Amino acid sequence: MKKQRIVVKIGSSSLTDAKGALCHEKLLDHVEAIAYMKQLGHEVILITSGAVAAGFGPLGYPSRPTTTAGKQAAAAVGQGLLMQGYISAFERFGITIGQILLTREDFYSRERFHNLFSTITTLLECGVLPIINENDSVSVEELTFGDNDMLSALVSGFLHADALIILTDINGLYDDNPKTNPNAKKYVFLPEITKEMIEVAGGSGSAVGTGGMKSKLLAAQKALSFGVSVFVGTGKGKEKLYDILEGKGDGTYIGAPFHGHMQMRKQWIAYHAPVAGQIEIDEGAETALLQRGKSLLPAGVTAVYGNFAAMDVVEVVNRKGTVIGRGQVYYSSGDLEKVKGLPSNEAKQYSINHRPEVIHRDNWVSLRKESVI
Repeated sequence: MKKQRIVVKIGSSSLTDAKGALCHEKLLDHVEAIAYMKQLGHEVILITSGAVAAGFGPLGYPSRPTTTAGKQAAAAVGQGLLMQGYISAFERFGITIGQILLTREDFYSRERFHNLFSTITTLLECGVLPIINENDSVSVEELTFGDNDMLSALVSGFLHADALIILTDINGLYDDNPKTNPNAKKYVFLPEITKEMIEVAGGSGSAVGTGGMKSKLLAAQKALSFGVSVFVGTGKGKEKLYDILEGKGDGTYIGAPFHGHMQMRKQWIAYHAPVAGQIEIDEGAETALLQRGKSLLPAGVTAVYGNFAAMDVVEVVNRKGTVIGRGQVYYSSGDLEKVKGLPSNEAKQYSINHRPEVIHRDNWVSLRKESVI
């Protein structure tokens, strides 16, 4: 199996016991599986819930609080306990972790978004495991990300993950609640998420979590819109994540097979992503893109049209004005205007995470028959 970038989301119900307290046995099982994937050379980003569930007991609540203030207080206590458990467990495998707490505003601010991307990619380059959670103790709207389901989808999208794995206490998605309806039908594979599925989906599936089937369907729909395939289900043992990537997971696969992620993302770029602007390139860059399968560099850019942000999808046109393809850019329109025609070593300080390319070939789709991609 080639090296892959995987976002793993663990829900509250997969980390707690029947009373809602943090279960170290469950936590260690997840840690062993993640450590095994890292030993195989894969990049893993962990999205973890459980702060509120871990904190409401020590805070003196008999059950999960229902008020915003109660949840935020429980999160303030529980986040430290949760991370303490992860630190202790990952130390056994020699893995260093880095904690990142996010709110929805972090995805709306271009500067915050840029910094977040740079931070996570730097952690991955250093071999550190990023552990991400919603900052429940300061979030204005309660349950902003739906037990982190939507958060995991957003993270998998902007990191160009090969797969999003959502681990829960139910082995997949059903057409009804399997806990109350023994005749509920399990979805083994869903090519897409339809409006009808979301309309009939229920609410929270667990007393200690906030992300039910509807939350997971919405998250999967968002991830698919970014070109990321999704798995929702359960598993046990150190090889559970490996088995999921191999197509042997106990749950529901959504979208293209995980090994088809690259093609799926290119289909999204070509046919589904909104076009935010245009880039004009010279003949040398056109030849490199269409005939040699190379990335687009700043030196080949001759003009910039429109107002777009880094990571937006743009059209690329030649000097005759013909659209030759589409791609996801590492520069905003303003920054690209500054560096067009410059060598990469001079221009890359303006790109997201200091990437030398304007459009990497993995994020490029040619729309000319003579192209190599």
